[in-house]
Order: sequence, then structure tokens, then C-alpha cells
Amino acid sequence: MTDDPALVEAPTVVVDGVSKWFGQKVAVSNVTCSFGAGVTGLLGPNGAGKTTMLRMLTGLIDPSEGTVEVLGVRPRTEPSVYAEMGLVPEENALYPDLSAQQYVRYAAVLGGVTDADAAARRALQVVRLSDVAHRRLAAYSKGMRQRAKVAAALVGDPRILVLDEPLNGTDPVQRAHLIDIFRQMGDDGRTVIVSSHVLEEVERMSDRVLAIVDGKLAAAGTVPAIRRAMADIPYRVRVETDRPRELAAALVSDARVHGVSIDDHVLHVETEDLAGLGRRLPAVARDVEARIVSFRPEDASLVSVFRYLVHRR
Repeated sequence: MTDDPALVEAPTVVVDGVSKWFGQKVAVSNVTCSFGAGVTGLLGPNGAGKTTMLRMLTGLIDPSEGTVEVLGVRPRTEPSVYAEMGLVPEENALYPDLSAQQYVRYAAVLGGVTDADAAARRALQVVRLSDVAHRRLAAYSKGMRQRAKVAAALVGDPRILVLDEPLNGTDPVQRAHLIDIFRQMGDDGRTVIVSSHVLEEVERMSDRVLAIVDGKLAAAGTVPAIRRAMADIPYRVRVETDRPRELAAALVSDARVHGVSIDDHVLHVETEDLAGLGRRLPAVARDVEARIVSFRPEDASLVSVFRYLVHRR
């Protein structure tokens, strides 16, 4: 078992010392990581190198240095591996005069899928476009076009699914359904790699996260593991209580506590020892006769962790 959170056992996609530059601009710098079964979120601010990384993973561009292997081969030199891959690109470049059925069928034909018509119908059913499959893509909303792109990626029943901002333009119901699709594929043992700026949705679907900042791998692992590794940043904890001032006064003298603020009946406590504070709090509350309604970290979400990583540049 590997001790490096950027690497997985039994990988299907392996990135080894990869860099990519365009003239003087370095888009990706010496990244080593791997992907396997399940859903991995690839995160980073705009311009961090996410799309460049996905294009190298799918063989659309070559690394300037290092290697990318998919199912043991390099996609740029072994195009047969594309039959095992599905890609949802960020670009909204479709064929506006084709119907969704024609568009997804075309993707099936290009992928060498047997009975392309039936495969296209199944894929469109999965993304809930069957009832409008005959309509031209030009008449589709942005969210509907996005789902058509997902159907085209799914039509070949891929082992590896690469998604670049797949939730763009979708409404909450559509997003929830697409997340369920991707989550189920990961649970079925497929490799799903998703880049998205909708961090709450990424957290809902991802088993692990790789964060890229300034073209470099900034963090890897589960969200709680990444947050625990950021030992130099105190946790911010929200404590709801019926006696906030009394509890705040008692906590200020605790060595675990770096700071306390009060907002109505809510305490905001900063601490480097989250577990220790959790163990100590019931006794402190009992001493001041305070009732604890809730105790939860405010900054252990993917949104806050991502913000910390970006601000630490």
C-alpha cells in the first residue's frame, strides 16, 4: 500500500514527472500522481493547469517532460485505448444542426461501438434526454447541451471517464442527477476524474481530491486528511450554546484556544487541537452551566480547504 496520497493502488492512469509549457509559460510543473477506481476531483483556480492536465491524460496533447500512461500505454502512441475512455470537454463545441440522437450516435460510431443506434438511445436515457432526442442541438439550453456531451462520453461504456466542468449550465435537479451518475460509475469500479469549480458538488461525489495551484500539485487525499495536514492553520469551530458569554470567558484561558468571538448565541473558536477541544468542551460547559446545542468545524469543507491552499501560494 502506498503512503503517498497522490498515488493509488492498482492505478488505471499514471502521471509521472509531467510538465507542460507553451513557449515561456509553464502550465504544469513536475506533477506525479495516479488515478484508480472511484471519483477523483481535480481542483485548482483558473489558470492553474487543470485543463492542460486533462488534455494530457486523454492524449490530446503531449507532455513537454514526463509520461502519462492510461491502462499501461501512452494514449498519444496507442490510440486504441480511446475505446476505453470517455471525455466531456469544457468547450461547448457541438454540431448544432444534428439532433442529440445523431450526435451521440456519431460518437458511438467513432468509438467503434456495436449497434450505435441502440447505444445512443441508452446513453440519452441515462441523462434523461430521450424525450427530446430528436431535437436539434441548436435548440437545446446550455444544461441540455451539457447532458448531451455527457451522453456522448458514456455511449462507449468507458472504463475511464474524464470530465472538465461537467456541471456547467445545469440546474440543481440536473446537477444532482449527473452527480449520481458519476458517483455510481465510481462505485462500479470505473475511474472518474472530474474538474469543477462547483466545490460543494465535487465534495459530494469525490472519494479523493488532487489540488493543483500554479501548475504544481498542492495537496492530495481526502478532504479531512488534507485539512489535518495543514497543521499551521488553526481550525475555526462553531459552537451554539445558551450561555455564549460565560462559555467564551471559560474557554479564553484554555491553552488549546487561540481566539473566541461571539455572534448572538454562537461562539466561533479557533484551535489547533480540534479533537482536544471537543473532549474538553463538555466539562467546561458543565462548570458554567451552559448547554451545548451544536459543535462543528466551520472550515473543514472542500470550499475552505481549497481557499486555504490558494491563499498559501
